[in-house]
Amino acid sequence: MTAPEPFGARLRRAMDERGPLCVGVDPHAALLAEWGLPDDVGGLERFTATVVEALADRVAVLKPQSAFFERFGSRGVAVLERAIADARAAGALVVTDVKRGDIGSTMAAYADAYLAEGAPLRSDAVTLSPYLGFDALRPAFDLARAHGAGVFVLALTSNPEGAEVQRATTQAGPSVAGAVLGRLRAENAGALPLGSFGAVVGATLAEAGEDLAMGGPLLAPGLGAQGARAADLPRVFGGALRDVLPSVSRGVLRHGPDAGALRAAAEREAAALAACIGAGG
Repeated sequence: MTAPEPFGARLRRAMDERGPLCVGVDPHAALLAEWGLPDDVGGLERFTATVVEALADRVAVLKPQSAFFERFGSRGVAVLERAIADARAAGALVVTDVKRGDIGSTMAAYADAYLAEGAPLRSDAVTLSPYLGFDALRPAFDLARAHGAGVFVLALTSNPEGAEVQRATTQAGPSVAGAVLGRLRAENAGALPLGSFGAVVGATLAEAGEDLAMGGPLLAPGLGAQGARAADLPRVFGGALRDVLPSVSRGVLRHGPDAGALRAAAEREAAALAACIGAGG
């Protein structure tokens, strides 16, 4: 059997061909209302289908936030399942934002749910939390390698509360975030053109304060509604700028439900980001 192409290689190609843009699929109640949709499974389904149909054939990555689907129970998860499959079939990579983190067989079960080939929620990558210990995530790393998938580990998040834990100093000396980045650097050693194991680093940071060059992608939420701009990326990410995957949600989604307006907004964001990252990379 031929080994699957690693997620990092697929992501690098998608970013080069489609532009460095991840669009978050965040169907929260206020946004459904703005679209004139009811806050129920029917509204969720229409919203999600519109976003996928409008964008999955042109953006590098779609990032559904699973909580907005889970709040509707099994019927909401079924909408998420279809959205992941449809987006991948149209050519977008899907990073499912689940922020899972556990130990032993439970972590292995989470990995099976989102990263195993043939799983109903099979995604190209997921977000994970390392705060039960980095090595607790080993089942996800191992399964991702075997199935050509990827992982984004929370490191320096865009919410201000995160610094309380992420900037804390470990007994070994580095900050918690620095230790996470160091472990990711080791996981990505030798991977070309880009490793499959990335970090979540908020674009809203005043400065990273850490070496972000760790051979993998840097998922950067916080652009748009949270206050960060494309022009902030060179300051935050420095020499690692080319590996940044900026994530925009409301800045694109607020232009719905018109599919043409969604496409135009995504194209503007991708062009602005490509110009900024190209200038700084």
